[in-house]
Amino acid sequence: MSPILARSLPFGLYILFLAIEGSLPRWAPDFDVRWLYPVKAIIVALALAVLWRHYTELKNWRLLPTQFILSILVGVIVLVLWVNLDASWMLMGDMGKGFRPVDAHGNLDPVLIAFRIMGAALVVPIMEELFWRSFIQRWIQRPDFVALDPAQIGLRALFIASALFAVEHQQWLAGLIAGLAYGWLYIHTRNLWAPILAHAVTNGGLGVYVIVTGRWQFW
Repeated sequence: MSPILARSLPFGLYILFLAIEGSLPRWAPDFDVRWLYPVKAIIVALALAVLWRHYTELKNWRLLPTQFILSILVGVIVLVLWVNLDASWMLMGDMGKGFRPVDAHGNLDPVLIAFRIMGAALVVPIMEELFWRSFIQRWIQRPDFVALDPAQIGLRALFIASALFAVEHQQWLAGLIAGLAYGWLYIHTRNLWAPILAHAVTNGGLGVYVIVTGRWQFW
């Protein structure tokens, strides 16, 4: 399998499910679309597991203590910025009601919450960092991206990849800052596990924040 396809397929499956989630209310108005999230998370996780042997950049999983702390710090900073960068001009469209893991009586559904947080904190960071940082960011720098040392990624590739990453998110400004932060972390540490960890901290922390505050629009 080509390196591009191996890093694009899990991301493509994720985007496909997003499209289905947006269209399903018109096709099956009685179906609770929230339950597609567990399906999406499981299928993307399975795709990553099947293709794992192709991800050579994930074999170097050891982070130095300073890199580990830096990754945590970056993840927390992005999280704080994310929940504050929600002014209307920072958004592409209305944020809406978001993902609300509650039943008909308004009680929290622990199964939906567990799948949402685990999917966002464990599956999405690996899938997105493989696609956006390991593939796109390096490919913009050099088409033979697998052989490229992350330290050789220039500002042009960093900004273009981060801008494309921003378009994927409704909070475009927060997405741009997150892309720059994760991209810089990849260049600085030369280890994809660093932005994966930072991304996981951001997404996991956001899940906890949403549950505690009830600001479902961030989901």
